[in-house]
Amino acid sequence: MTAPHTLLTVDAHDRASVRRRDEAWLEQQWADPATRVLVVAGAQVRPRGGRIDWVRPDETPDGLRVLLGERDDRAWFALVTDRPDPDEPGWAGLRDLLPLLAGDAPESRADAPLLFHALGIAEWLAVTRFCPRDGTPLEPRAAGHELTCLRCGRTQFPRTDAAVIMLVTHGEPGADDELCLLGRQRVWPRGRFSTLAGFYEPGESLEDAVRREVAEETGVEVGEVSYFGNQPWPMPASLMVGFVGRATSTRIEVDEVEIEEARWFTRAQMLEETRAGTLVLPGGVSISRSLVEHWYGGPLPGQW
Repeated sequence: MTAPHTLLTVDAHDRASVRRRDEAWLEQQWADPATRVLVVAGAQVRPRGGRIDWVRPDETPDGLRVLLGERDDRAWFALVTDRPDPDEPGWAGLRDLLPLLAGDAPESRADAPLLFHALGIAEWLAVTRFCPRDGTPLEPRAAGHELTCLRCGRTQFPRTDAAVIMLVTHGEPGADDELCLLGRQRVWPRGRFSTLAGFYEPGESLEDAVRREVAEETGVEVGEVSYFGNQPWPMPASLMVGFVGRATSTRIEVDEVEIEEARWFTRAQMLEETRAGTLVLPGGVSISRSLVEHWYGGPLPGQW
């Protein structure tokens, strides 16, 4: 079974990092009508006709040129501008664009690595304006992938916040009565559940981060932890690292801060409730969905 979330990373582009300081090459590619550019306003793009809208360089407004890389014998850039005019319709953030990327057309999914790259850099540029050491404005370098302080010369690089996301199970693996733990946040509509997740903290292993987050959010203790996979998640700057954890206890005590409710499900209960619509699981391109369907053993109906 192919994990659904991996469909968004199968067409990774060559990031051409050695070209980021080659000004002559960058200008040559920008002058090439075959080059394609994604206009990013703040951290939003404007799709057209149900597709990500790539344009020629001469069709772009003023802004910062960010080299994304090469694919299909052409160069790809993002053109980063200020946040869009709120009165101008059609702009969308990454979460709103996921349904487009999850479409049946292979070309839609092929846009995902380039889009994740563009929006991740754009979000970082939007929130990283001043040197953390002395407060001096930062200047973009390396085709948008570095920011340098004009006073002390210190360089800032794009930030990624590691987060763990985990499916917790209890019981004999594969048995009819094996349980899967899912939780829901207070702000979610009734019936929406997902795998647990949380940010990695300095000085701990990723496996210990899984155990800590599960214990903090639900009171469930986890022993064995095994790696599942990962997914870039630039909303705004995360890398979701997926795990499967084996619970050593089943008693639930939710924190009522991040998690309002947590429940154990058997496979039969999960299928019955997803069919009835009383249990709604994450979307098909998320690593959360992949974790659940990997444990269940196949596709499940419904998604949010």
